[in-house]
Amino acid sequence: MDSESSDSDDDDNEEKEVAKAVLQLRKVFHEGCVNRIRAMTQNPHIVASWSDTGHVQVWDFSSHLNALAEAESDCSQGASAVSNHSPLFKFGGHKDEGYAIDWSPHVPGRLLSGDCKNSIHLWEQTSDTTWNVEDPFIGHSASVEDLQWSPVDPCVFASCSVDGSIKIWDTRKKRSPTATIKAYKTDVNVISWNRGASCMLASGSDDGAFSIQDLRVVMCGLNEGGESVVAYFEYHKHPITSIEWSPHHEAASTIAVSSSDNQLTIWDLSLERDEEEEAEFKVKMKEQVNVPTDLPPKLLLIHQGQKDLKELHWHPQIPGMVISIAADGFNILMPSNIENVLPA
Repeated sequence: MDSESSDSDDDDNEEKEVAKAVLQLRKVFHEGCVNRIRAMTQNPHIVASWSDTGHVQVWDFSSHLNALAEAESDCSQGASAVSNHSPLFKFGGHKDEGYAIDWSPHVPGRLLSGDCKNSIHLWEQTSDTTWNVEDPFIGHSASVEDLQWSPVDPCVFASCSVDGSIKIWDTRKKRSPTATIKAYKTDVNVISWNRGASCMLASGSDDGAFSIQDLRVVMCGLNEGGESVVAYFEYHKHPITSIEWSPHHEAASTIAVSSSDNQLTIWDLSLERDEEEEAEFKVKMKEQVNVPTDLPPKLLLIHQGQKDLKELHWHPQIPGMVISIAADGFNILMPSNIENVLPA
């Protein structure tokens, strides 16, 4: 029995041993600070980057991705080496540096870039290594902070700005916006267009508030007499740095938000406080239901522990999984109170 017990203990210890995570990477020299970087939806090895030098560059990282895919799991060679990889294309027509950039989910090679002056440029790919960059869209009176293509219309996109507004544009109507929303009294830092409910546009501001706009009201020209804001939250007390709807249709009402207050929050707009359910629970369990009065009922999760949160993204294949990037590293989290059925 002692022998069997000892063997069992050894088995338990072996099961508890977790392999150390191995991070494989390839480094590429980039001229200037990387303000923002985005991969093309249709060809993820094609990447666009904004530099603080005022240039937007397009890269082909297929060789580096292939090298990582073929590397041994315990390989650490080349981790410190920096490749002098030349970009496919470099555009210097912006008048200042910028952060706003977005690839079209509909047309391969179509790109938007916006700068800290007020200009937005549309890029159309003409060959594997060249792009035609059109004259700028001018409508904002201050820095363009973020850009988002419509999830349903290949010619429509949204922009937000330090001037406090969100504008909807149609590339077929050229240089003037089709609609303008005066969203906040402070800077509008980020926007996210809902893929599951394309009429919903989320935005986050410099004063810590974030809101949801119903674009059906705006695009029908009713924004003067009708109210387009369907939800408005003032939970965060510092600037919103990132906002993104869940890409999975079964969770189209779920949105993640990060802020300079070092908090990442996840919200479900379909949730409402149910007083009848609380009463039934109280009777059944014979105990008091202590509902927090300082937390909104739509709030699912508060994630803390990171410093200077900058950006977050939902995992495109795994429902409920989020990655958050901060000054002290990145976290990958999968909250247990979010629908997270893994794909087959």
